[in-house]
Amino acid sequence: MTLTELRYAVALAQEQHFGRAAERCHVSQPTLSVGMKRLEDYLGVLLFERSKGAVYLTPIGESIIEQAHKVLAEANAVLEMAHAGRNQLSSPLRVGAIYTIGPYLLPHLIPQLHTVAPQMPLYIEENFTHVLRERLREGELDAIIVALPFSEPDVLTKVLYDEALCVLLPADHPLAAEQRLSAEALEDAELLILGEGHCFRERVLEVCPATQRASVESSSLETIRHMVASGLGVSVLPHSAVSGHHYSPGSVAIRPFSAPVPFRQVAIAWRASFPRPRAIDVLADSVRLCSVSRGPGREDG
Repeated sequence: MTLTELRYAVALAQEQHFGRAAERCHVSQPTLSVGMKRLEDYLGVLLFERSKGAVYLTPIGESIIEQAHKVLAEANAVLEMAHAGRNQLSSPLRVGAIYTIGPYLLPHLIPQLHTVAPQMPLYIEENFTHVLRERLREGELDAIIVALPFSEPDVLTKVLYDEALCVLLPADHPLAAEQRLSAEALEDAELLILGEGHCFRERVLEVCPATQRASVESSSLETIRHMVASGLGVSVLPHSAVSGHHYSPGSVAIRPFSAPVPFRQVAIAWRASFPRPRAIDVLADSVRLCSVSRGPGREDG
């Protein structure tokens, strides 16, 4: 039994297709098939149930693949540890960020990080929280930047900053005459929100529960901003998604909420076993120095 065979098995469990799994592992399909047969022969059990169109894990296969994830993560940790022993800031860091944070934080973070760790470029992935969680757990990402709440066994988190939410309206909307807005003021408005899968969608619906029945869904905050500017409706956005984005005068209005101002907490999460803690500290410190994290935060008064 080899680590390579375990990697093949994990890929096959995820893809449920020999061709796609082989492509993911950068090997031919016959090579992957031979590796799977050798692993099953060694273990003396069938890991997969094969049908004409798909591949499914057997009950024992599910348990073994779960353990294989841990073995591969530990093996990767050994390699990382050996490299980190030389210089924790001298190799790429694999960082994930949710869709509602990445586009607004990364343009500020990357130059800031480059000044303090020029030999640590970022491999970056933007995705949904549940996908980033899985990739972090499997060792495919070193750290992820998410909104709280977030918890995962054997994963550490650290709050980076609080970010206020605000209301974006067409400039000629009646509510634009107000200096501050309450959630109740948005009850009759056409609210533009993100689609299913985005954690920020759930945060907005917590802030404005009475508007759940009248909403238009979109795939990104950028698209929502454009639709607001076109006059389709109003939206609740994190401050970073509206600051520094300019339309011609008279297109949109940005209004803060009345106190207590709703906010979200942005945090970094990483595996407790990750062998480059200095890299995590430098990344977290760089985020805190970004202009995005120094924008309007939590207000209770």
